[in-house]
Amino acid sequence: MSRIDPVTEATTKDASKALLAQIHGAFGATPNMFRVVAHSPAALASMWGSFGALGAGVIGAKLGEQIAVAVADRNGCGYCLAAHTALGRKAGASAEEMKAAQAGQSADPKTAAALRFALKLVDRRGQVDKSEVQALRDAGFDDEHIVEILAHVALNLFTNYVNEAFEVALDFPAVKLRAAA
Repeated sequence: MSRIDPVTEATTKDASKALLAQIHGAFGATPNMFRVVAHSPAALASMWGSFGALGAGVIGAKLGEQIAVAVADRNGCGYCLAAHTALGRKAGASAEEMKAAQAGQSADPKTAAALRFALKLVDRRGQVDKSEVQALRDAGFDDEHIVEILAHVALNLFTNYVNEAFEVALDFPAVKLRAAA
């Protein structure tokens, strides 16, 4: 059971209702994570706004989901691993690609570079050096892409922390974590 109960129709604050309706429309249901975050209309607006902004960015959905599963696995977040594995499959990634991404790997050199960088950001709490940013440029990313890779990592840290701190009940098909947090 979640440490913070998901909101219900009766307990949802008016300021969260319109966003929850958008989320429901996007997913066909309202995932528990958003219903927990909806206790704070500001936090919900921040989270949902970040998903929307990054979804319209230069990093494609497939790479965004691969980054998400790498970060989720590294942080031991089963909820995000399950959700983003399903979303990655919808974005065109194969089961093998998502499993490799979970380990921070890819057969595609450009994707592999992005995943290595993402995990270095997590492992080093953002403390990366010039050569690691240059490695992304060498792989074919420009500065816009590099900033968005970092933004994807930051958003996924937010969602990982929500789900782990509040023990949000899983409402996606479970995926086995590769690594312990």
